[in-house]
Amino acid sequence: MRITCLILTCSLLLSCSNIDTEPDLPNSDVCVLKTDDHPAQLSTKLNELNPDRDSLGQTGVYVFEEGEEAIITRAWLSQQAEQTIDIQYFIFSEDNIGVIACDYMLQAACRGIKIRLIIDDLMVDVHPEYVLALAEHNNIEVKIYNPNLNIGKNLAGKVKNLITDFRGINQRMHHKTFIVDQEVVITGGRNIADEYFDYDHEYNFRDRDVLLIGDISDDVQAAFEDYWTSDLTVAIEDLVSYPKEGYNYNAVHQWVHRYAQDTANYWPQIRETVPYVFDHIKNTNKLYWIDSVVFVSDPPGKNDGSFGLKGGSVTTAELIRLVNQAETSIYIQTPYLIMTDLGMDLFSSAVERGVAVHILTNSLSSTDNLEAFSGYRRNRKKLLATGVNIYEYKPDAAIRRDLIKSELQRRLDFVPIFGLHAKSMVVDDAIGVIGTFNLDPRSANLNTECFAVIYDEQIASEMSDIMKVELETQNSWHTTGDFNPDGEASLGKRIKVSLRRVVPKSIL
Repeated sequence: MRITCLILTCSLLLSCSNIDTEPDLPNSDVCVLKTDDHPAQLSTKLNELNPDRDSLGQTGVYVFEEGEEAIITRAWLSQQAEQTIDIQYFIFSEDNIGVIACDYMLQAACRGIKIRLIIDDLMVDVHPEYVLALAEHNNIEVKIYNPNLNIGKNLAGKVKNLITDFRGINQRMHHKTFIVDQEVVITGGRNIADEYFDYDHEYNFRDRDVLLIGDISDDVQAAFEDYWTSDLTVAIEDLVSYPKEGYNYNAVHQWVHRYAQDTANYWPQIRETVPYVFDHIKNTNKLYWIDSVVFVSDPPGKNDGSFGLKGGSVTTAELIRLVNQAETSIYIQTPYLIMTDLGMDLFSSAVERGVAVHILTNSLSSTDNLEAFSGYRRNRKKLLATGVNIYEYKPDAAIRRDLIKSELQRRLDFVPIFGLHAKSMVVDDAIGVIGTFNLDPRSANLNTECFAVIYDEQIASEMSDIMKVELETQNSWHTTGDFNPDGEASLGKRIKVSLRRVVPKSIL
């Protein structure tokens, strides 16, 4: 989890002078946006991909290794939706990606699509009333998960909760799901912000998502409903008082649309590719129809009854089961690697029975989370002693140029720093796992997590193939008992991470 300020999409800088705030349109009963001319036809397109998918009970699986492909597919699905879009994210930022995503949501809502959005409350640093601008649309509902620190809390309330409910404040919703018409799902590591989709000019995350089509969508939808109906998930209207009478919500919607239509913000080279997403996915021959996919999701309020900062839940138990059944190899990518004694014993046992374990995590040079790296560094030698192979990502990993494929970015010839954010595992080149779970105590005991377990040798092998490339010397350092790449980081960063030793590993 990034320890940064998490800002909801629709704060949208309402103080800017180019927003019309005159009260001629007090609410959004009448939609004022001109929607893009893309008629909804999702069910027809899905039948074209596989007309027998329902009768066969199969799930279509397509892995997103590239950020641009992952975001334009979300845009295309928003345009093709026929009934509903349900969205659940830990971070939904107000940068270019966030505002443009918000515009696609508003356009879908203006076509009559019912949209529900759940976002975690942690460290939201924005005037909460601005979120109402999105929720005020008749076809959009917004809820906040576990609002015990920011939304609807004054300073006294925040301090009280920090003192009296430290565990509750640290119980966050780390889910990331995007569900369209209860038939198509995107889930994985990516939040909604520039750096998760290769659009930040300075620092990007190397991440991974997966598109799921078919019966498995029912399980993801059921998990979403558990959160939507949970007492921990509260409508924004119940947390924030409405602004004064005459507040012009439509002006905010129009501002979003104007921003997204500005070519300086939404590059035409990207927008023009959205209508071709379907053909692209079909023509790559990387969409596989398989018989066995399982979606694993922690319940809301995970470990509510646990003492202190300990616990565990269904995602933790499933990952332990998968590691314990490994026979030959395990490949893992995790941005944070903070092992408990249970984790140490788990991997030590795997190595002892002949399983080759390879873990790629962030180096000090590539990480954006010094607290998490401090926790990893404290147990690095102990983990290495178990026989696990550890690799640390290079900030200038050569694979950046293969994964960041935007035409405009190639033209500008900028290649930002890469930091690992993918949370994935491949077991025996036969089982692939893609989701939100980091190898740290927070994912195990505090955050709610989710992931897809994909039982298919072709998909698993393709995942492990690219994972193996990322272990090569042009992309990562091989850390051993005698060598680690901490010295490659700046002196300032080395000093800062040393100061983080005071933070307990149990909350990292």
